[in-house]
Amino acid sequence: MSSRFGTIFSISTWGESHGGGVGVVVDGCPPLVPISLEEIQFELDRRKPGQSKITTQRKESDTVEILSGVQDGLSLGTPIAMLVRNEDQRSRDYDEIQHKYRPSHADFAYDKKYGIRAWSGGGRSSARETIGRVAAGAIAKRVLSNFGVEIVGYVEKVHHLHATVDPLTVTLADVEANIVRCPDQAVAAEMLTHIEEIRKQGNSVGGVVGCVARGVPAGWGEPVFDKLEADLGKAILSLPACKGFEIGGGFGMTDFTGSEINDEFEADADKHVFTRTNHSGGIQGGISNGMPIVLHAAFKPTATIMTEQHTVDDQHENTTLKGRGRHDPCVLPRAVPMVEAMVALVLVDHALRQRALRG
Repeated sequence: MSSRFGTIFSISTWGESHGGGVGVVVDGCPPLVPISLEEIQFELDRRKPGQSKITTQRKESDTVEILSGVQDGLSLGTPIAMLVRNEDQRSRDYDEIQHKYRPSHADFAYDKKYGIRAWSGGGRSSARETIGRVAAGAIAKRVLSNFGVEIVGYVEKVHHLHATVDPLTVTLADVEANIVRCPDQAVAAEMLTHIEEIRKQGNSVGGVVGCVARGVPAGWGEPVFDKLEADLGKAILSLPACKGFEIGGGFGMTDFTGSEINDEFEADADKHVFTRTNHSGGIQGGISNGMPIVLHAAFKPTATIMTEQHTVDDQHENTTLKGRGRHDPCVLPRAVPMVEAMVALVLVDHALRQRALRG
């Protein structure tokens, strides 16, 4: 079940990068949830290729079709199937890699696992697979809005350029104000220039996407193995090119003592409990504590670069390979809606699990 995710609110994605299309089946969505084609398309447009000069120039409209589970704009409670057709495949760009393994790509690993691979476009290892996740995430966001939950992702770091972002106040409008999707506008301009320079060199860079979920009530998450941060970590690390995950203060907390880093509790006049700091990132003991959930995801540089590199072929003979085709010089701007989608999918699943437990 490698293509299925979730317990109550679950998704199954399908399709290859250069096949007829890609899509998702969403199961467990409650009935009578308003489902807006426009809201789903908005999220897919944030993810699609060709949206700016710093993304791959593959031209795909990524127009979504809802095939089942929705009637008169409302969910039926039955599986919701969504399809996006592929329109601009250029398989000839991949002819050379039919027998050669691309450095840092999944080609070799897929060959060893299955004994066969979809060499044109990378098949299921392509980020095009995330279309289904983002479409499903849009529905998850709609369900979460009924709980008062808002999720905002943003680019926080590109290569060596760091932005200053306040997760308590950052808005979608701030993020969408530039094509880098960095709400620190001054640093975003530097990031844009740097990415363009890297693209002209035929190279690539990585970085960090931050994400905040505000309005999550205390009590979501399942001890011991389905801890909320554990499920979030699995979700985020399942994204293509993601190599690191941290919640709250993350690895930086190791530089402090307990007296410096503990989140002290306090109650206001209305007996509402909160913590004075949020180094835990809104999760303690694997369960949400009512504070904003703050996380970070590290993405490596795009594996395909326009420079000749050493590799081997499927006969295990040494050879070289130079990248070609249309690829992102930096995956970060398009990764933002992917991260948001996976956070939404985890949170909606735990919201429904908590509702099943306590009503």
